Amino acid sequence: MKNARHIKGNVLIDLSPGSYVHHLYSACEFFQHIIVLKVSDRCILELKRWLDSRTGAFDWEHAAKLHAEIEGNSDQFQDKEGKVRSAIPHVLKCDFEKENMADPIVLPPADCIISVWLLEATCKDQDDYIRYLRKFSGLLKPGGHIMLIGALDMSYYTVGKDKFHAFTYDEDFARKALVGEGFVIDNCKVKKRTAVSDLTDYKAMIFIAAHKEKLI
Repeated sequence: MKNARHIKGNVLIDLSPGSYVHHLYSACEFFQHIIVLKVSDRCILELKRWLDSRTGAFDWEHAAKLHAEIEGNSDQFQDKEGKVRSAIPHVLKCDFEKENMADPIVLPPADCIISVWLLEATCKDQDDYIRYLRKFSGLLKPGGHIMLIGALDMSYYTVGKDKFHAFTYDEDFARKALVGEGFVIDNCKVKKRTAVSDLTDYKAMIFIAAHKEKLI
């Protein structure tokens, strides 16, 4: 089984909701360029505010410190923030319903795609999940990798006072969907939920690393 830490290359495409960047602090050690795609104009605005170190930007210093401590360089967290910023050349608007999600910009073939908590938030059903995986696959080089982080058996999540429907799926479906779209699963881990909260009802978190089969 391959170790996900060995996934590296030139271009990483991040397809995740919100304007958070904590999952990219490790990624910048393995990829030279990180292209961030967002559906929401507000998310793009917030992320660009952080990238430009503008007044009022959300402070991700705690995430930088955590990653620096994990890597044994706790006193170099500011260097870590700078490295993430310099690795992100573009934050682009995307539309999953378009053939070219980043139209009119043509994206370079990616070595890897990472998607965190996106599919359960945007998909209505299994067909949507599979359709989005197919679109993700189209952004990858042959042999390219995909990393998915998601919430299993979740039916809703809340943001502020608003409650939103979530697509409910389990580990077996996620595995079969990836294989059905031509991916080979290299690693799959499931961690049961331990936190208690009524903000969402997910049962476990799933991490899947897979690669796209090369054409012979």
